[in-house]
Amino acid sequence: MEKITVALAGNPNVGKTSVFNRLVGSRQRVGNWPGVTVEKLSGKKKYEGYEIEFVDLPGTYGLAAYSKDEIVARDYLINEKPDVVVHVIDATNLKRNLYLTTQILELGSKVVIALNMSDMAETRGDKIDVSRLSEFLGVPVVKTVASEDKGTQKLLETITEVSKTKQHIHEISYGSRIERKILSLEKVLGEDAELSKKIPLRWLSARLLEGDKNAIENVASSPAWPEVKKFLKGIDSEKYEAQMVDKRYSAISLFLPQVCTICAGKTTVSDMIDRVVTNKYLGIPIFLIIIWAAFELTFTLSTPFMEIVGTFFSDLSVFVLDAIPGLFGSLLGNGIIGGLGFVLVFVPPIFIMFLMLSVLEDSGYLSRAAFVMDRLMYKLGLQGKSFVPMLMGIGCNVPAIMATRTIDDEKDRFITILVTPFISCGARLPVFILLAGAFFGHEAGTVIFSLYVLGIVVAILSALLLRKFVFKGEAAPFIMELPIYRRPTFKTSFLHAWNLGFTYIKKAGPIIVIGAIIIWFLASFPEGVTYGGADSYVGVIGQTLEPIFAPLGFDWKMVVALIFGFVAKELVISALGVLYSNDETKGLSLSLQEDAAFTPLSSLSLMVFTLLYVPCIATLSVIKKETGSWKWMAFSATYSIGIAWIAAFLIYQGGLILGFS
Repeated sequence: MEKITVALAGNPNVGKTSVFNRLVGSRQRVGNWPGVTVEKLSGKKKYEGYEIEFVDLPGTYGLAAYSKDEIVARDYLINEKPDVVVHVIDATNLKRNLYLTTQILELGSKVVIALNMSDMAETRGDKIDVSRLSEFLGVPVVKTVASEDKGTQKLLETITEVSKTKQHIHEISYGSRIERKILSLEKVLGEDAELSKKIPLRWLSARLLEGDKNAIENVASSPAWPEVKKFLKGIDSEKYEAQMVDKRYSAISLFLPQVCTICAGKTTVSDMIDRVVTNKYLGIPIFLIIIWAAFELTFTLSTPFMEIVGTFFSDLSVFVLDAIPGLFGSLLGNGIIGGLGFVLVFVPPIFIMFLMLSVLEDSGYLSRAAFVMDRLMYKLGLQGKSFVPMLMGIGCNVPAIMATRTIDDEKDRFITILVTPFISCGARLPVFILLAGAFFGHEAGTVIFSLYVLGIVVAILSALLLRKFVFKGEAAPFIMELPIYRRPTFKTSFLHAWNLGFTYIKKAGPIIVIGAIIIWFLASFPEGVTYGGADSYVGVIGQTLEPIFAPLGFDWKMVVALIFGFVAKELVISALGVLYSNDETKGLSLSLQEDAAFTPLSSLSLMVFTLLYVPCIATLSVIKKETGSWKWMAFSATYSIGIAWIAAFLIYQGGLILGFS
């Protein structure tokens, strides 16, 4: 069976990953590219006697790479030389997308254009002549609608056909003066036979004239470097780069009217919606209302499912304790089953929240949220691009911090890394749902929404402080392309939410089981003590630290729960379940309500502290990896504990002064 390697390239938000999902289905692998924390998505497909491996490259606007994402995409195309490159293009934004096409074609790759979202282009009145577009570019063009699985078979057929053809280099003429410079550089570089085999010399020469750092690094170790360095001396690379960019866009502008008739000036539905949701004054309130509605709906829809799961694990725990007396029965019933039950009961709301976010993302709204927040964030020392990883933090802080690699400016990236843990992740949500549901009744959704807003506010204010005192300077300007609004399909959004939810369970499961066993051991020993009592190991630990947290309204049991939350926030629930739920026939919520230590005010203080204090071990480790420094990891842990203590203190003591309980 013949093997073909296919790279999927394209700008962000063009549906590239949707095309990838349609091509490979569930047969995909997720990992990291060698040496960098950039997600690598690959999958295999058997088709007509071929085994095709598809590699989904990170989104990039061009091959003059700056961020880690862009560098990975470019290096793969240049160094790995895939058999075919499928360039996924947004049919509603041809001019901007074709800029990357001109650069890929200069590499001499075998290219297939996937003209995605072609249905949307047609709906708004665009008429694209696919045959003429293919003729001008010299490569096949296939119309696709990835959301509806249209064009997938045709794309597979075209890929196999193109893999058998010869390489085709499509050159842009940069004008006689620049062309002479390129030819001269090609001759100099041609002296290095090894370099000639690795990289197309015309492409490399053009990048050298543009002052591309990566291109210079590739040539610096070559025997031709002394002559190249001499040749480049005195050349204004910025001027050459501007002229070459202009030539590419000029070439696109010349043939585009011949292949695409656009209803110029026609106001689309997407334009009309944007006038409202990105309005200077209405944008942020609309964003807050949408997120609030998502939390309200999450809490309302998930409650029946939570009750079913909670009842199942409660009954199972009681059954095991009755059937297996002694220490082993206690370990199994109170420790493992009880620990798992206290967390898995919150899978339904987490899944529903992921589903809400998937719908907002697939519709194109989350890009607008980043755009709307840019105005505010720039004034506070961050760019709007930082808001994208921060939004991802609602799912999990670990991939959110890894997503900061798309931020070009290092100061902006470091600030975003350090403030993102304040955004409430999926692991904190169970704590909020438990306590808000137990003590705030019908207002639970609003309380949880307020906590998420508080996390965003603390993150932004922390960014302001870091910009003013640590990473001094202006935030980099933020330019983004708003994707056209799309109607989310239930299947796509559901699968996205399912994958996120399954990842949560897979990640949390082992931690929960191990943590529950440790908590059970500390609560059960020394032998003869009351389970989870003050004389147990866990009681001694909690009482030793209790004075530090007493001003926040916490007793020693809450302190213990927070200590275990440092490993993983899910363990806060497990610890509370072990320490407070002495009667297995009662739910944990009822047990907390009957405990004198818990009041609405102390529970709110505990939720605020859980929101803001030191992120889990996994998040701290990725902070260390992304910043390359133990110092910043330690700073994140120390700073977040300090902020959490101050915030919880103000909530609790302020509430007491105002007469709340």
